[in-house]
Amino acid sequence: MELLTAIGLAIPAGLNAYIPLIAVAVSQKVGWIHLRAPYDLLGEWWAIALIAVLLIVEIVADKVPAVDHVNDVIQTVIRPAAGGLLMVAMSPQNLQTHPALLVVAGVLVAGTVHAAKATTRPAVNTTTAGFGAPVVSVIEDVAATLTTFVAFVAPYLIAVLVAGIGALFWLLWRRKRRARPEPAGV
Repeated sequence: MELLTAIGLAIPAGLNAYIPLIAVAVSQKVGWIHLRAPYDLLGEWWAIALIAVLLIVEIVADKVPAVDHVNDVIQTVIRPAAGGLLMVAMSPQNLQTHPALLVVAGVLVAGTVHAAKATTRPAVNTTTAGFGAPVVSVIEDVAATLTTFVAFVAPYLIAVLVAGIGALFWLLWRRKRRARPEPAGV
């Protein structure tokens, strides 16, 4: 179950790195969760304050067209790294998997979500003359917050979410493949 929570926290890190990070940091500080060392440093007040400041900057920057693109470029490193950090920090203590594998898995999960976000946002900005950026950003922040909450309280729903997203991508891939014209001579 802890592994599902870890995956569930890496997903929203791809939308906003600091929402799941602040949730984990505060949860560690108040004793709701216990992170293994050295990740337990996230629960220190200085770390919580730093994450809170970065969260505010992220929330504001992501609402402004053009600035959101610069922010997405900067976050191309931060969001996947946060996903890797959350994955290894929240993984079960007795898991026999090498921590580097957990980091890579978290980077891939958060990185995939971030790539989808970063590639669709310019289209939103272009088609709405920038007016869609704040709306989409709020939706992303709400989705990140809800996914973080679900990862803590109902991690099994994360498995359903991941399976649903996987099925959706598979169906889209099949549809695109069928729509492609057959090569000549087949």
